[in-house]
Amino acid sequence: MNRRFSEEQIRGYLAEAATGVPVRELCARYGFSDASFYGWRIKYGQGAGSEVRDSRKMRDLQDENARLKSMLADALLKLELLRNRHGRAGNGKERN
Repeated sequence: MNRRFSEEQIRGYLAEAATGVPVRELCARYGFSDASFYGWRIKYGQGAGSEVRDSRKMRDLQDENARLKSMLADALLKLELLRNRHGRAGNGKERN
């Protein structure tokens, strides 16, 4: 039987396996092969433990995003100061 499982279902199976349910039992109960299960585990993570990794990764990305936004704001401010120092408007034309 060639059946497709949604990502949500797959993550549920992985989480169930992480609680200690044997893989063979999950395979028999839901109708997928051992190979499918282990392939999903590689692709989607270990189950409940992957949520911790994902949240840590998300926090790191948010910190990096904040740092990059700050760098951009500083660069734009310096650019504006340079433009004003040289007597040019924001569009690059000379002021009269």
